[in-house]
Amino acid sequence: MPQPLVIVESPAKAKTIAKFLGDDYVVESSIGHIRDLPVNAAAVPAAYKGEKWASLGVDVENDFKPLYVVSDDKKDQVRNLKKLLKNASELYLATDEDREGEAIAWHLLEVLNPKVPVRRMVFHEITKSAIQEAIDNPRELDRRLVDAQEARRILDRLYGYTVSPVLWMKILRGLSAGRVQSVATRIVVERERERMKFVAAEYWDLNASFNRSDADDKTKGAFGAKLLEVDNARVVSGKDFADTGELKNDGLVLLDAESSVVLADAIRDTNFEVRSVEPKPYRRRPAAPFITSTLQQEASRKLNFSSAQTMRSAQSLYEGGFITYMRTDSTTLSATALEAARSIIRDKYGEAFLPDEPRTYAKKVKNAQEAHEAIRPAGDTFQTPEEVAAQLPPGQARVYELIWKRTVASQMNDAVGETVTVRLGTTATDGRDVVFSASGTIITHPGYQKVYVEDTDDAVAKEDDRRLPAMAVGDALDINDLETVEHITQPPSRFTEASLVKRLEELGVGRPSTYASIMGTIQDRGYVWKKGSALVPSFTAFATVTLLEEHFPDLVDYAFTANMEGELDDIADGSGEMVPWLTRFYWGEVSPSEVTRYEDAEKQAIKEAKKLAKEQGLEKGKLPDFDSPDPIEGALGLKAKVVTRMGDIDARAINSIPIGADADGVPVVARVGKFGPYVARGEDTASIPDNLAPDELTVEKALEFIAAPSGDRELGPDPETGLMIQLKNGRFGPYVQVGDFEKDSDEKPKTASLFKSHDVATFTHEQALEILKLPRVVGINPEDGQEITALNGKFGPYLSKPVPDGKPDSRNLESEEQLLTITLDEAVKIYSQPKVHRGRAPKPPLRELGQDPETGLHMVIKDGRFGPYVYDGEDNASLRKGDDVETISIERASELLLIRRNSPKKKKKAKKKATKKKATKKTTAKKAAKKTASKKSTAKKTSTAKKKSTAKDQPSDGGAPDSNGAADTDDSF
Repeated sequence: MPQPLVIVESPAKAKTIAKFLGDDYVVESSIGHIRDLPVNAAAVPAAYKGEKWASLGVDVENDFKPLYVVSDDKKDQVRNLKKLLKNASELYLATDEDREGEAIAWHLLEVLNPKVPVRRMVFHEITKSAIQEAIDNPRELDRRLVDAQEARRILDRLYGYTVSPVLWMKILRGLSAGRVQSVATRIVVERERERMKFVAAEYWDLNASFNRSDADDKTKGAFGAKLLEVDNARVVSGKDFADTGELKNDGLVLLDAESSVVLADAIRDTNFEVRSVEPKPYRRRPAAPFITSTLQQEASRKLNFSSAQTMRSAQSLYEGGFITYMRTDSTTLSATALEAARSIIRDKYGEAFLPDEPRTYAKKVKNAQEAHEAIRPAGDTFQTPEEVAAQLPPGQARVYELIWKRTVASQMNDAVGETVTVRLGTTATDGRDVVFSASGTIITHPGYQKVYVEDTDDAVAKEDDRRLPAMAVGDALDINDLETVEHITQPPSRFTEASLVKRLEELGVGRPSTYASIMGTIQDRGYVWKKGSALVPSFTAFATVTLLEEHFPDLVDYAFTANMEGELDDIADGSGEMVPWLTRFYWGEVSPSEVTRYEDAEKQAIKEAKKLAKEQGLEKGKLPDFDSPDPIEGALGLKAKVVTRMGDIDARAINSIPIGADADGVPVVARVGKFGPYVARGEDTASIPDNLAPDELTVEKALEFIAAPSGDRELGPDPETGLMIQLKNGRFGPYVQVGDFEKDSDEKPKTASLFKSHDVATFTHEQALEILKLPRVVGINPEDGQEITALNGKFGPYLSKPVPDGKPDSRNLESEEQLLTITLDEAVKIYSQPKVHRGRAPKPPLRELGQDPETGLHMVIKDGRFGPYVYDGEDNASLRKGDDVETISIERASELLLIRRNSPKKKKKAKKKATKKKATKKTTAKKAAKKTASKKSTAKKTSTAKKKSTAKDQPSDGGAPDSNGAADTDDSF
């Protein structure tokens, strides 16, 4: 009997919903987006191969019509969904209720082309009551939301595919530009620029410990105070200095090391008294319930989780029915949630902690949408953190506890108390009037702080630690201790993932669904790397941002990106239209034919200039002055800007980051090169270490790199050719080379890598001659007459001998030195033994890390062929730039493994493995069918039946991606 078919995005979500709906419904997953714009030329259908716009995936000259293709890894699942739909009585599209979820529902509708009634069901939590209510109250598909998502998707494709090639030609292959990722990178680069310009300043002050003179216990009543004024002039603090290291205002007291000691000596034995006591009421309101960005920020501060870790845990919690939808910018709680929270407060903490009315919170997020509730525990009653911890991995349990505490605390009373500021004064022996200040807070009712405090869970205890003894004006005080303290002003702090998300949110850039992916993108693309939790921009990021700022400033303008989000909202609510909006962005007021005419004329002018350069014998890459075509008139869109400005971009200038000048006034710059960043002073260059942050590269350090010996030197002549043997330092380590390419010969010169045991500083001519003999013929194996050769390969030293009509037989050697010393007898003995693969004795871990908070698996750091990596028994992930074996944290190791598990390569490999397994099943089934074909006709029927039930009709298991799939990111190559 036909049953309703419910389609959701992820298998985990489908499994949870199926439990609530029972056997009366069939619940299946689309496994994210089933189709998207083509990822490359190979993905373009044959019918569109001849179209000039097909690889772009958008027909820019025909109302920006998109070309959608079903992803290769989703074809089996689409076939499975169509098969299920044939036996369905009706179709429920139960994807998320935001733009991305609406778009997934629309794509399913387009591809499946159902002949049964279609319902759109939406919910923001996966509980039995919420699912039943969604079934009972379906709605129509909202085409306006689909248009908004499609407009964003197309714009991101146009942005990425149009601007990225500019970066390839002017900076480095493999780079990408994106609507949000480029802005995020700019924010990080601007902060690093501030740090590079920053000039540190030094100042000193005094810290003292006091107690009342009449106190019985001189230590119990002690409290600390800081120097505030000298002769009615305030003592400077860090906020009084500009980034140039100069004081912002006159009239302040600036103490240095000497003057601070003099002042300390002048007041050490004087009598202090209380000059004023100023009590002020203390009141703190609880923070609003979590939205996506604040959850990521707090999980970073409290749990040391990256944005990706937080969202993966939240995704699993949502799909498991533990929390409401985790991509939201609304701080609203439903009536059900308010009653659940108030019930917990009443039962667990008492009426003194419960306000008379539920608390509501105004939304302060720019361009906030009202699609969802705030993130909260799911259901009419909230499971306790202890109950959830017994069911889930540690990482998910910790995130749930955070959400539970924040939700409950948001509905509790204010924390109230009293803050007291005390001024303590004396007259120094030299006559100066000196004032110290101390502050403390007494909490009379903790309110919400009983459950949760933003930034640190033990804030109440810290407040209690700052309590002051009872004091009155005129009370005498004794000094217990007095010390001078040096301070150095610090540059602006680098962004962390949490603070960058906060900044993007403040600017109105991006959406809750994009923050985690953007954090990953800017790191994966090499624009940013982590130093601890701080985000450090690469020199490549500097070059990329400089190019965009100078030649495409509107693309990285914060207002442009934020306004675009508002314009997408207009499309979503019907007050804006997609095609005119895309036309303004891509074409501006210029016709496609005018842009093409200019592009063709520019290409022709460059072609003629190259021809003239060849006739004039100019240096390769140099062109004589030539006339560009007449400028395009009108307001330019993206395409016209790229076409007209390409020739104006000076690649060398863009790739040069000024550092300063040496003593002779010669500029010193950092540059982005093909093989990595390097410093340059005139013709002198030197590589920049991978782990050096841009703000740490000073002129002095750059000159130090340039002056350091490169290790390149001449060792002596090669006796066979007479050419000079040179010791060089290459990308993969030191090596020797015979002669110079294109100088002594047209052939590639002979080279040999140094052994690991060789010391570059003491390497000799004789040692060079030895390693240049490799590969070395050891002799003829008397057993089979085959020649045995000793070689140094990619995976270490080994022996090799040919095998007739087969792959050469190789055996590993223990050390590189054996390549030069092994005898024929020793080689024959090795071949007489059974073959043993390298690495038969596993190396012990470099470091034991402990339990992964995300999965609960035990993590270790191991040493691999390509460097240290973290391993949990199932997955491994290489340590990245800025990670150190000795200092890497458990949270960072967990983050690296999470990135690895979610990487496209990992998923592709898993899919290939599954496909191979599936193919094997098919082959087995075919062989079985063929075998039975020669038997009785009854056996043939049985064979046919078996063949119909083979693996080819089963859905492929593609894992559980984010419910929004892979399309919710900036488009790039």
